[in-house]
Amino acid sequence: MAASCVSCGAAVSHRLFLGGRVGLARRRVLWNAVAAELQTIPGPPILRLRHTAVVTTKKNVAASRRETYTVDFIKKQIEEFNIGKRHLANMMGEDPETFTQDDIDRAIAYLFPSGLFEKRARPIMKHPEQIFPKQKATQWGEDGRPFHFLFYTGKQSYYSLMHYAQFVRLLERLLTLQCGTAEEEFVQRFRRSVTVQSEKQLIEPLQYDEQGMAFSASEGKRKSAKAEAVVYERGSGRIEVNGIDYLHYFPVTQDREQLMFPFHFLDRLGKHDVTCTVSGGGRSAQAGAIRLAMARALCSFVTEEEVEWMRQAGLLTADPRVRERKKPGQEGARRKFTWKKR
Repeated sequence: MAASCVSCGAAVSHRLFLGGRVGLARRRVLWNAVAAELQTIPGPPILRLRHTAVVTTKKNVAASRRETYTVDFIKKQIEEFNIGKRHLANMMGEDPETFTQDDIDRAIAYLFPSGLFEKRARPIMKHPEQIFPKQKATQWGEDGRPFHFLFYTGKQSYYSLMHYAQFVRLLERLLTLQCGTAEEEFVQRFRRSVTVQSEKQLIEPLQYDEQGMAFSASEGKRKSAKAEAVVYERGSGRIEVNGIDYLHYFPVTQDREQLMFPFHFLDRLGKHDVTCTVSGGGRSAQAGAIRLAMARALCSFVTEEEVEWMRQAGLLTADPRVRERKKPGQEGARRKFTWKKR
């Protein structure tokens, strides 16, 4: 009796954790294939690694490598699944011959209760055909000829790889060609006039001091902090906040990184001098206000394309988050008082 229980538990546990082993097996086979290619390619290690990554992404890996799950492997997994299902039916007091997949799911939920909200993280016991993906058919015959006519184009799955941006470029190129009125009207139906969001950004005009140095001034806010930043066209990367070097004004590294992020994003570290004045708020809020002011001032020295990059990165958008107020009858904004029965 004890031996049967042990074998039953082993069979059920094997099937429950089979899903996690599948992903590891795939990764192991892929890394072995990459390592084999690295050994055959001459040249420096860095160049070999980069070349291998390009080849792996372009060619069809699933079709070129050997089959991971052979027919014998699938048959063995099906036999183990049937044994585990029979043991599970005996544990639940059911007939193994009429034990369906719904009965298996109910038994697993009963024997292994889980409080995880993500269903894919819960223990499962499925048929091997549902767990192991079906292998793709070989794309070339015994004589070495490929079946698909686009095999040697480098993009066998062309229509699935074509992204929206590439589709738009093709339509734009189609409009430049000479075509009839009907064709042009058909393409024009899918065109819409869209204003680039960076064009709505207010860019401060350049100003010049007594020495003829160009500079741009802008303002920024974060919570209750207000900052004004003056960015000069040329400099050595010196940043002063209220007359103090920013390294002494912001002792926390996170605030310093937030301050330097606009220059790091545009690859302009050490090319501008900045003078800032800030008031109100704490150190974190002041760093956010200065960063917004400097990013807006930098728009006067960069191209429109770089302004759009900054907008997409969130450098030109004010952070609307503020501290939530305390609620009456509570210890804080969300925190409640400790409940005591007596």
